[in-house]
Parts: sequence; C-alpha cells; structure tokens
Amino acid sequence: MLPGGASGAGVTSPSAGTGSGVGGSSPGAAGSVAQPSAGTSAGGTSSAGAPSGGTTSGGAPGGGAPAGGAANGGSAMGGTATAGAAGTGGMAPSTADGTGAPQTTPQGYGKGTTGGGSASPKKVDSLAALQSAIDAYGGSGGLVLEYTGKFDFKSITDPCGQHTKDAQILEIKSKNDISILGAEGSAANFGIHIAAASSNIIVRNMTIGLTPGGDASDIISIEGMSGGTPSKIWIDHNEMFTSMATCAGAGDTAFDGMLDIKKGADNITVSYNYMHDHAKVTLNGFSDSDDQVRHVTFHHNLFERVGSRVPLQRNGFSHVVNNYLLNVSTSGINVRMGGKSLVEANYFEKVANPVTARDSDAVGFWDLRNNNLKSAADVAPGNAFGITWTAGNSGTVNATDWETTAAYPALGYEFTAQPFQCIHDGLRAAAGAGKGLATLKCK
Repeated sequence: MLPGGASGAGVTSPSAGTGSGVGGSSPGAAGSVAQPSAGTSAGGTSSAGAPSGGTTSGGAPGGGAPAGGAANGGSAMGGTATAGAAGTGGMAPSTADGTGAPQTTPQGYGKGTTGGGSASPKKVDSLAALQSAIDAYGGSGGLVLEYTGKFDFKSITDPCGQHTKDAQILEIKSKNDISILGAEGSAANFGIHIAAASSNIIVRNMTIGLTPGGDASDIISIEGMSGGTPSKIWIDHNEMFTSMATCAGAGDTAFDGMLDIKKGADNITVSYNYMHDHAKVTLNGFSDSDDQVRHVTFHHNLFERVGSRVPLQRNGFSHVVNNYLLNVSTSGINVRMGGKSLVEANYFEKVANPVTARDSDAVGFWDLRNNNLKSAADVAPGNAFGITWTAGNSGTVNATDWETTAAYPALGYEFTAQPFQCIHDGLRAAAGAGKGLATLKCK
C-alpha cells in the first residue's frame, strides 16, 4: 500500500494499489485492479483529423463523483461514492466494464517512445541513487531504473513550509533511452527535470507529492536548453499532487508547475495520470514569446481539485482526449498565442472556464468533438454539469457558444476515442500510480 494521507490544509493522500513495469520489466507486483473478462472500447477512430468518440443517451449527470470520492463505487482519496453516472430520469448503469491490459508503447504524439526498452531494471531507493545511476549511464543504449524509495507524506504537517526549502530535482540532461518506473508502494518528494537533447524517456507509476522548492521546482519539467530539445517523452500512470492551501508570502508560487513542457520540447504523450490538489497543472510554452511548435497528446488523465492550466497552451498543437476534469476552480483548457487544440470526448464537471483563451495578447483555437458538453445550453447558467464562466481580462474569448473556432489538422496517428460517459464512470479505476498500469475498457 502507498503511504497514508498527508495532513495540513488542502493536502490529500495518494491512492493505494500496486505497480507493474514496462515492456517486460516489472518493478512491482501485478496490479490489484481486476482484469475484465469481456468488454470492448467504444467510439470512432480519429485519424487525419477525422471526428472520433462515441455518444451516450444517459442525459445529463446528476453530480457524478464528488471531490475526493469515486465514481462507479470505486475507492479514492477521501472516501467513496456509490453512484455512477446519473441520467435524466434516474441512475444509469455504468458504461465502464473494468480495466484493460497495460500499454507497452504510447499512443499519440509520443508514439514510438520505448525508454530503456528491455534493459534489466536497476533498483534505486533514493533521489541520490537515481541521480548517481543516470550520471553513470553513457547516455544511450537503454537504462531502466526501478524506484523503490518511500516517503511519508504525513510527515509534512504544514504544506506551506515546503516553498521555503531547497528544491530537490532529478536531472536528466542530454541522455536518451531511459525508463523510470515506480515500484509498488514507492513514493517520492522530488521533481524530475528532462532537459536539453534528451529523447526516448519514460516516467511511469511514480507517486510524487508536496515537492519542496516553490517556484524553483516543478514536479515534472520537460525543457529545451542550449544543448538541444527533448523529444519522444511518455509520462504515464503517475500520481502527482501538492496542496491548494493559500500560503502567506508565497502567492501562487507555494508550488510551481505540476507538468511543464517548454522551450521546444516536442512529441510528448501524457496518459493515465492522476493529477490533483494543485494550483497550476500543466504548462505548454514558457511564455508568450515561446513560439516553438509543440505536439502533445493528453489522454485518459484525471484532473481533480485543481486551479488552472488543464492545460495552458501557447502555440503548437495539443490533442486533449478522453480526460476527466473535475472541480477546476479557475480555468481548464486555455489555448493562447495561435495554438490549436483538438478537445475530444472529455468529461467536464464543476469546471470554471472549461475551454478559453485568456491572459495573452493573442487567442488560440479549438476543435470541439464529442465531449459531454455539446452545445451552448450545456454551458449556460444553471447547466447540469456545474460549468461556470468569468469574463477574464481584455481580449478573453470563452467557448460560451461551445462551437469549434478552427478545424484541427491531420493528427498523424490513429486514436480510438472512448465515449465520454465511460470516462466519467470508469477512469478513476485506471488513472494514476498503483493501478498495475491498467487501461480503461468500456462496455
């Protein structure tokens, strides 16, 4: 079991479970999530920009899973919920049929990423041991590190003290073909920096929380530097969290980015992560002047009790598909500076400004397909999904009419989107660390 919950304002614990490896490497025991005996994915195929995803007839939800709870009777941090999706006229049966087999390679823009491949895993139990192994590695040919370290998040009684401490960061700089895999029950209190000409990097099944360092530390940062730009990165089945506590003297820098992608980093897939209790979630583009073209796929991520940047995108392209955004307090998908986003078959619940262009001099564009929000009525005042809007600063454009503003170009890969209702009903069982790297199956 993973460590128990941290105490202090706004702090929650990682969820329990077991982990497994990648491509035959097995850092942990087989996952505790039962594999289904039947069930197939639903929805269409998204290829070359074609529409994908399915629809359901269950109608509007009746609240779904509460914050800290779980849909479809599953357990999660803070309690359980017995209800799945509710349709008009009463409770609807779940559209999720358990969990599917782990993926061995990523879908999306990060396709072809293999990390350390079939290299024999090396066990490491601390940040220092991780760094030592990476520093000693020649830089290519394959390195698989099984992280077995533990951290007791309950030892942090005041999350607001973390920003005054020195940052603790694992540095992967200009090295290729690396997998970092969290073992069963592992937990970390340090960030990961993938920088310069680093390519073919995988981070899976890690639980990382309450990182020290304030604005000097992201949980995961993927960043181009003078030595080159990272490419082919897969961030999969991790749990990341900090705290939504308001900390005196820190402003919004008590904890910095959860997952930042910037300065030329490209061809990245972010999948099946549980990202929660954090103010600034994921940034694509360091500033408005960061005009490098990025390609990032976000699929099957559960974003819960977060503030904004889900994601924030400047320039470039993002495919945001089959994610569940739940209790987002400031803004969801914020596309700016001419960026384009394909927003497909996601489930939005209790989200402020779910799709918007704000806080930059130029707006971005979105292509909306097969989400639970289908029309202006679904995002109008008093809507059934808890969607709200704020005006933003001058130049803000909100998707209050819930219409596409620009067609998304050909993806360059195939992706079979699952119906949004299955995402609502079943994603919690598969997203995050300790789930045996299970994937979602739908009825």
